[in-house]
Amino acid sequence: MTDHPGQLHLPITLIREPTLEDYRAGPNAEALAAVEALVSGAGEPYVFLFGGASTGKTHLLQGACQAAIKRARTAQYIPLGEAGLMPSIFDDLETRDLLAIDDVQAIAGKADWEVALFDLFNRARARGCALLIAGSSAPDALGLGLADLCSRLQWGPRYCLLPLADPDCERLLTEVATELGMRMGQETARYIMNNYARDPGSLVALIERIDQVSLREQRQPTIPLVRRVMRGES
Repeated sequence: MTDHPGQLHLPITLIREPTLEDYRAGPNAEALAAVEALVSGAGEPYVFLFGGASTGKTHLLQGACQAAIKRARTAQYIPLGEAGLMPSIFDDLETRDLLAIDDVQAIAGKADWEVALFDLFNRARARGCALLIAGSSAPDALGLGLADLCSRLQWGPRYCLLPLADPDCERLLTEVATELGMRMGQETARYIMNNYARDPGSLVALIERIDQVSLREQRQPTIPLVRRVMRGES
């Protein structure tokens, strides 16, 4: 059946589930290896990740849960920065095989939360539940009021995640574009690198918006098209 002029194009957007396989490690290869080992049960049972925004902490935590589930293990991702959560969310979580606790800095200075996390940490260790925890800073720089919790969070290996270098970001652009079925030339990729935020989360979100416009207009991305999307004119 041929398309008629003016026929609506209905793009189907696929949800990208973060996986350890598609995490672009760059300078964070050692941290990725530690997370993979933790998931497999061959590494340390507790790992702490920290670093600035868009360094991949959430990707690694969610990817670890996906990897554990593929191994027929139980896993739970807990984003402490989400609004509306209560300390009771930690009740009975130690029965999981893996807990991935994100944005631990969000509970710093909140006594009820700190005590609840301290208790969960102890229960998880006693039950053999693997713990992967992430925050914006190293445990001793989070401003925790409960000294015992700060001490617990320093028990295992800690990895400071660093931003990707420009060549890694440019590779990310072209690889994600290819996965979405787009042909992105080096000139277009370089234009994005010179005019947009250079962090993986922002770049992937931009590529997905470009893909939607490209699908709607039935053409491959060009610099003018990319410029429109970046300006929010699409």
